Amino acid sequence: MATCNLTLPVCSAVSGVIATASAGSVSSARLTNSSFSHSQFFGKSCLSTASTSRPLPAVSRRAATECKINKGDKLPSTTLKDQDGKQVNLSKFMGKPLVLYFYPADETPGCTKQACAFRDSYDKFTKAGANVIGVSADSPESHKAFKQKYRLQFTLLSDENNKLRKDWGVPGDLFGTLPGRQTYVFDKNGVCQLIFNNQFQPEKHVGETLNVLKSI
Repeated sequence: MATCNLTLPVCSAVSGVIATASAGSVSSARLTNSSFSHSQFFGKSCLSTASTSRPLPAVSRRAATECKINKGDKLPSTTLKDQDGKQVNLSKFMGKPLVLYFYPADETPGCTKQACAFRDSYDKFTKAGANVIGVSADSPESHKAFKQKYRLQFTLLSDENNKLRKDWGVPGDLFGTLPGRQTYVFDKNGVCQLIFNNQFQPEKHVGETLNVLKSI
């Protein structure tokens, strides 16, 4: 099994500004337009310029200022290709809790750490009766190689041109040029119970989602 012993920088200099890592934050029904900025160093979005082995997919420079999917909203019916090139509609996951996480790109340090963290805790998600889905703009072929290399048990969906990311209002970092790392938890009725955003500590997404699954 490919190991995931990767590290992330805790600070980076961007345009003369030092951005330090911050703890993740959980959104609530009280989200406002001020919840996100084009690039927040603390709070919802964290700045990261971690070096990677491959370029990250570009996102719109016009960063989202408000979540289009909020706590209490229903899971939209959306169809994307999985790692095998098959069309998958999110509605097929209704009836069980769903953990859907957006990540920047396959084979980047933070995203590999996050995927392996979900893999290593997958039994806990299974016991909670939940499905796990990872979403990025990578191609189905890239997802398939990533899934096989790290023996991921869960589905990876290809969000071509970041359409779903934009539709859901997932905020970007680095002034909108770095795709954000954001996780959603939906209950068995398809109602959103958690929105968690943390770029610098990808493994925290696992603990936060498991805590919510215990309560629903």
